[in-house]
Amino acid sequence: MQKVLIIDDHRPSLEAMSDALESQGYSIISKSSGREGLRAIQNNSFDVILTDLKMPDIDGMEVLKNAKDADSQSQVILITAHGTIDSAVEAMKAGATDYIAKPVKMAELREKVRKAIENRSIRQQNQLLQNQNVVLQQQLNEKYGFSNIIGNSKPMHQVFEQLRLISPTKANILIYGETGTGKELIAHAIHSNGPRKDKPFIPINCAAISSSLLESELFGHERGAFTGAIKLRQGAFELANEGTLLLDEVSEMNTETQAKFLRVIEEQQFMRLGGTSPIKVDVRVISSTNRDLEREVKQGKFREDLYYRLKVITISLPPIRDRREDIPLLVNAFIYQSSKENGKKVSGISKDALESLVNYNWPGNVRELKNCVEGMVVMSRAEILDISDIPQNVRGKGIENNKNVNQPVLSIRELEQEAIGNALQKTNGNRQKASEILGISLRTLQRKIKEYGLA
Repeated sequence: MQKVLIIDDHRPSLEAMSDALESQGYSIISKSSGREGLRAIQNNSFDVILTDLKMPDIDGMEVLKNAKDADSQSQVILITAHGTIDSAVEAMKAGATDYIAKPVKMAELREKVRKAIENRSIRQQNQLLQNQNVVLQQQLNEKYGFSNIIGNSKPMHQVFEQLRLISPTKANILIYGETGTGKELIAHAIHSNGPRKDKPFIPINCAAISSSLLESELFGHERGAFTGAIKLRQGAFELANEGTLLLDEVSEMNTETQAKFLRVIEEQQFMRLGGTSPIKVDVRVISSTNRDLEREVKQGKFREDLYYRLKVITISLPPIRDRREDIPLLVNAFIYQSSKENGKKVSGISKDALESLVNYNWPGNVRELKNCVEGMVVMSRAEILDISDIPQNVRGKGIENNKNVNQPVLSIRELEQEAIGNALQKTNGNRQKASEILGISLRTLQRKIKEYGLA
């Protein structure tokens, strides 16, 4: 049961707020002075603290400060007169959750307390996720040294074990994975945890370079080797000497370049375009692809001898839909990273919004998730990301599968009538008990019963 502290020196207001919230099932402690409220804060832990801003002994700002000192995640709602709204806004900048203007409307009070409790729960969940992230990264770093990779699922632990075994070796590696699964990050982790970590890591994206330029990128060229070659240029093999060369999307390499590439792997030497002298190199080759290279070989699109040279060791990265339990960890890490980079104060995400992200299939995998979270953080006006912050193309997938999406929408009047009817049915017509369930006075309930003809 959630605990709520109410501090107000006006006893009728104190009692009215206590009754309104007690009817919602909260455990209420009420105090009629700021001093008594501070004593309660020192001796107890509360989910929400409601305090009047202006009190004769200790004001609401002092209560706010002490509440935050006692528990940084305290949800403090200030009660303020219309003439002190500006002070309430200043208090929110100092850490207050919200404020309520006098005279207090009980429906608004109940809603703001509900949201404050939800915020506290979200903050606690996200703090837990952050702690899990820190512990996971420490464990990975201590055990494997792969501190930049996030994942606590079974498929990712299998990947970590592979990385631990292969990183210290000189073997060529072939990484399979859909677009956005983090193939370059894995390649960098292998390099950083191997004997070549102090030497160059050179990535080349074969899909982003035209066939006519790829050879020059790989092998370099001499001055005058072709039109536009106005000076000597070192290629990726030369730059990666004694280090690691990553060939991303290696399946995009044409067969002619494949033959020259194979020769370099076998002989550990090459010539620049237009050159006459061989250049010796010692390079570890890591390749990656989102295609089935074995099928490409059978179709004659990829050289079989090169394929076997590249796949001494094979790593298959799971798509994010096959490790959904990692999504909360990834989301939390991306929120922290994006908030820091963009100067935002977003600290978490609501349960409904996180559930929506977990249920989405993410065809672009981790890259798409990261971009989505960053966009949400940048556009958010609140500390907690909510379902409304999720882009429609992501959020809409969940809505399409919602069985209730085509249900008719009831008006407020119809909803109220239905709620009163259900309460009366549940209490076998006992109006006093029904009013307590609904959180309204008996007089209001009797008026509504007459208005809706529910007698």
